[in-house]
Amino acid sequence: MPPFIEAKPKDETLWRAVILFGRNVASYKFALGKALLDLANDQKSFVKLEDLAEPYSKYLCEHLSKNDKQGTFQRSRFLDACREFNLGKISKSDLIEKTVQLGFNNVIDAFHIVNRGEIPKRFFIDQRKGKKGILITDDLARLKEKKQFLNFPFELEARWRLVETAWSLNLNPNLLVVSVDSDRNLLFIQNEATRRIDITSSRDSLDGYQKGHCFYCFKEIVINSSDPNQMADVDHFFPHILIKYLPAITAINFNGIWNLVLSCRNCNRGERGKSTRVPELYLLERLYNRNEFLIESHHPLRETLMK
Repeated sequence: MPPFIEAKPKDETLWRAVILFGRNVASYKFALGKALLDLANDQKSFVKLEDLAEPYSKYLCEHLSKNDKQGTFQRSRFLDACREFNLGKISKSDLIEKTVQLGFNNVIDAFHIVNRGEIPKRFFIDQRKGKKGILITDDLARLKEKKQFLNFPFELEARWRLVETAWSLNLNPNLLVVSVDSDRNLLFIQNEATRRIDITSSRDSLDGYQKGHCFYCFKEIVINSSDPNQMADVDHFFPHILIKYLPAITAINFNGIWNLVLSCRNCNRGERGKSTRVPELYLLERLYNRNEFLIESHHPLRETLMK
């Protein structure tokens, strides 16, 4: 099987396709995705719009409180209602009513569309015309059984943060040039006023594009854990030690996204791990394919990778 590409995508791969791929003009898909992950935990089969509206609007309000730009459009009556709630001008019940009325107009129809086509499985079925809600499918319920389910909220949040940062700077998300703080495993940008803006974790932003697996051995990895020994390492594919062998004029950013992969601790630090050794040639081809995969996906890191 070609690395990072599946001929017959698994359920978790289809979920990642919805959240991590495609062009974004608003953040509604991310908020709905987070609400659906909550519902997968609740194990409900049918969800009324009023019940869906509560977590959906909550996540949008949380992001609006930190970043007011949540789309490429000029105005949104629904987002205005969320802003009014954040300012204490309307009650929670008023917000839920506005969300049911305005908040789902396009996102429910568009959620399963990736690259202008619908994915082969659906995580919910639209029943707004009859029962005024959505029907949760077995495909969403099965996601909870996957080990990767624990990584999904962090991957989703990372994508959301990258996209809204570009919007807030009035940039096309594909023109967002991102730098890496290797010591803190953080992605950040430097704006025109040379002020650093921290965006998200390197682990969270890269994991979905490795499908939650170690770059080297394909063992499943965890990107957030109370036990540091269980968490994936952010590894420099080409080790820093190479710098001293290069001419001083060579301008290679070893801390760039292009050179970062997620690895299980055994492959990175174990007795037979890569450590500071130069990887074998077949792994270089795998790195190339991973980076091309990210670029082709219209990821907000696209421009950074191309540079």
